[in-house]
This record gives sequence, structure tokens and C-alpha cells, in this order.
Amino acid sequence: ASFPMDWIDGQVAALGNLVKDHMSPGDLRDLLTDGVVAGVGSVVVFLPQILILFFFVGLLESTGYMARAAFIMDRLMSKVGLSGRSFIPLLSSYACAIPGIMATRTIENARDRLVTILVAPLMSCSARIPVYSLLIAALLPTDNAWQKVGLAVAMYTIGTVGTFFFAWLFKQTLVKGGTPHMIMELPAYQPPRFKEILRHMVERGWLFLKNAGTIILGISIVLWFLTTYPKHPNPAATPTEQIAQSFAGRAGHALEPVIKPLGFDWRIGIGLITSFAAREVFVNSMGVIFGVENADDDTTPLRDALRNAHWPTGAPLFTPLVCLTLMVYYVFAMQCMSTVAVVKRETNSWRWPLFQIAYMTGTAWIICFVLYQSGRALGY
Repeated sequence: ASFPMDWIDGQVAALGNLVKDHMSPGDLRDLLTDGVVAGVGSVVVFLPQILILFFFVGLLESTGYMARAAFIMDRLMSKVGLSGRSFIPLLSSYACAIPGIMATRTIENARDRLVTILVAPLMSCSARIPVYSLLIAALLPTDNAWQKVGLAVAMYTIGTVGTFFFAWLFKQTLVKGGTPHMIMELPAYQPPRFKEILRHMVERGWLFLKNAGTIILGISIVLWFLTTYPKHPNPAATPTEQIAQSFAGRAGHALEPVIKPLGFDWRIGIGLITSFAAREVFVNSMGVIFGVENADDDTTPLRDALRNAHWPTGAPLFTPLVCLTLMVYYVFAMQCMSTVAVVKRETNSWRWPLFQIAYMTGTAWIICFVLYQSGRALGY
């Protein structure tokens, strides 16, 4: 999906530039470019992944293989209380939790479907890769590729273990009831019906844009407002000074007592708040906060800026322990408004997405607290 996604990114950027070229500078222009256009772009950019996923899911269903894949994985998935039908949605969530959650529609058992939706975001999606890459670069001063790959694999492993643990926990407590034996008729193998597959792709893609898009657009506008107001009294203030003055900056300062036991300061707090729009926004937010331009294109200057960041006491901020703790935080925390919107759509209630935010972020805080404080106690 990278080629159409890159094309969509380019079109969204071109639309934003078009608005800038035909409007005079001001808050209305910033709202349209940074709130509306960027918010819509954050929705549309996922469309290629969703369409491609549903094409292959439809292909497997149409040929008769999907039933066999679910049957093969049923014994393994039953260890945590799920059926084999949960395997494909969880596997898809490695790319993105959004299509993975939408793929749970193939799960007939309502309990299994709900639990699969609740744990799918714990699978390390592609949006975490920019965060992992930046923090691993700051964590490891050497260019040892094997160490970097090992750390990335460790993050994926932690997320997968967490997924199966919470699936088991929820089936034992929250959604009680054993998983029934999966009895299904294995259809005969047959050539795929491409016309039917394409029709389902278009229908599901439109549903995603219509339902999730409106929620995401609203949240994007709110996030823009929080990072823009109140204005810095100095018109020549830098972006770093402006974001510190904004409601988001104030929220970062207010959040600092909560995240300081994890080794995070208010600047990281702003990154956590803004990256709720999408996890990869953390890299751009750190670039703005530390005054590094084009952080998305070349992270080397930003990596150096993180290594040189300090607490007011003079102690380094992004120590190896803090970098590791922050990566683990992004493994467990719910930092994706698009996923929240899709969960709301799929469950038809705000109860479950709010519960998802609470349990994932709470788990992230507890694990990171234990990790950071244990590391400090051991002298790291």
C-alpha cells in the first residue's frame, strides 16, 4: 500500500499548499490546512491498506481458503479463549489495527469479536515504526544493525504477548463464557468471484470514510485548536515557544507530575498528547519542540537533539532507560484516534473505545513505572 499511500500524502500536501496559496495568512487558513485538510488526509491515507486487505480477505473467502486458515489456527487461539476466526484480524493488525478491527466482522461469536477488537491495537502496527526507529537511534549510539533489529523485534514480541494475555484475561473476567467449539462447513475450493470482491471492497471502504472520517475530522480540529491557542504574546515566537504557550503545552506541564515517575518531562508529555492523532506524529512533534525542521525526512538531527536534551537540573533527558521505557509505552498505550473512531463504529458504543483507552494507557503507565523505577534502582 505504500505507493498509493505516498500518492495520497502528496495530494493532501498539494491541497494544503493550494489553500495556503489562495488564502491570506490567518487562523482560518491554519484551521483549514492543519485541521481540516490534515484531518481528512489522516483518514484517506489508510484507505489503500483497507482496500487491499479486504481484497485479499475477499479473495481467501471467495476461494474457500479462509475457512481452512481459521480451522488450522483454532487450536492455538483456543489457548487464550478465542477461536481461529480471530487469527486473520490479529495478523492484519500488524500492518494497521483499523483494517484488522474491521476484519472482525467475519467472527460470528459476539464475545470473540468484542475481545478481538479490544486487543487488536496491542499488535505493533506500522505507525509505531517511526517512533521505534527514532528512539532506537537515540538509545544506541552505535550503528550495530543487529542490535537495532533485536530491539524492534523485542517490541513486536512484547505487543504480541500482551495481546494474548489480555485476550485470555478478558475471556476469564470481562466477557465470561468459554469459546464454543468451532464447527463449520469447509466450502469447496473454487475460482474467486472478482466482481463480488470488488463490490465488497468499495462498500466497506465507503463505510470507513463516511463513519470513521467524521469522528476523526472532529478530533483533528480539536487537536489543532489545542496546539494553536492561546497565542504567544510575541508574534515572532518560535514554534517551540508557541506550542509551550498553547493549551497542549499547558497540558504537557500539567501532565508532567503523572509521567515524571516514568522518566518523562513536559516535552515528552506534549508528544504523547499530540500523537493521539496518530502515533507517528510523535516524531514530528519532537521536531517542533526541539526546533528540528524536516524531522520526518531525516531523523539524524532530531536524534542528536534528543541526546542533547536535559532536565532543568542538567541531567540528560533521553537516557537509554527513558528511550526503552518510552518505546514500551507506545507498545501498550492507545495512541490512535483513528482506531478509537473505528472501534466506536464497530461496537456502536463509546463504552468500549473509552474502556480500551483506559485499560491500554493504564497498563502502559504501570509497566513503564515498574520498568523505569527498577532500572533506576539497578543503577541504569
